[in-house]
Amino acid sequence: MGQCVTKCKNPSSTLGSKNGERESGSKSHSKRSAVHKDDHGSACGKTSGDILVNGTKKTDAAVESSQPPTFSGDTKKDSVCSAEESSLQRIGELFRRYKDEREDAILEEGMERFCNDLCVDPTEFKVLVLAWKFQAATMCKFTRKEFFEGCKAINADSIDGICARFPSLLNEAKQEDKFKDLYRFTFQFGLDSEEGQRSLHREIAIALWKLVFTQNKPPILDQWLHFLIKNPSGIKGISRDTWNMFLNFTQVIGPDLSNYSEDEAWPSLFDTFVEWEMERRKKEEETKCVVSLDPEGLCADEQT
Repeated sequence: MGQCVTKCKNPSSTLGSKNGERESGSKSHSKRSAVHKDDHGSACGKTSGDILVNGTKKTDAAVESSQPPTFSGDTKKDSVCSAEESSLQRIGELFRRYKDEREDAILEEGMERFCNDLCVDPTEFKVLVLAWKFQAATMCKFTRKEFFEGCKAINADSIDGICARFPSLLNEAKQEDKFKDLYRFTFQFGLDSEEGQRSLHREIAIALWKLVFTQNKPPILDQWLHFLIKNPSGIKGISRDTWNMFLNFTQVIGPDLSNYSEDEAWPSLFDTFVEWEMERRKKEEETKCVVSLDPEGLCADEQT
């Protein structure tokens, strides 16, 4: 902070007569002294009586004393920094509670204890949302960086704090743009990065589709998953393109599949699915017709 006290630029020292000075020079000296006093007063703009002992002008001192004290923003910054440091310490303690003894990360065993303390099942949608906010790269694992950055992202540094954030996180996942980001994250989350996987195993993809659509299940999802379980085309994995395009498929194509066109740029697996599903529905209708046949061999619908 700068000094508020203003001093004379050229303060004069007090001049006294020396012992042994001739009397003849005393008169001229008195004149010079008087002139010097006048010059001193004009140089400072005030008479010497306006100068305090410490060299501060009376007027300046009065102004300074009348002004309210000002406080630097450093105090507020220090308080914020102290709060952030305390929060980071709590996050560190929470991480050490679950981290592996050998690896600097929370692994499967620690993840189970972590979920147990959060009162959630490891396969629950909440855990997927939490992993999304933590930007976890691998299932059943939180690195130190992921855990710290994730806790800071959701503004929580304790078990109770994380639990309190779940409702808002679930609401956030309902937003269209946020869900799209969560949906695409889920594919990467399901890959085994250590093995360098580029596609999801069919069984893993089925489980993740069920999980990610927990809050907003599309009407066609059950038929799609049934198709993958029956696996008539013998597929082993789901590519990233197929995964991403399925979200568009659920948003554009109606439940009856009537507006689906093979001429559009859909993955070939979707062509197979639509063809298989339409054939399945046809057979299902034929079965219903056979069951409801009357003695004359006509379907009940045809009679009406």
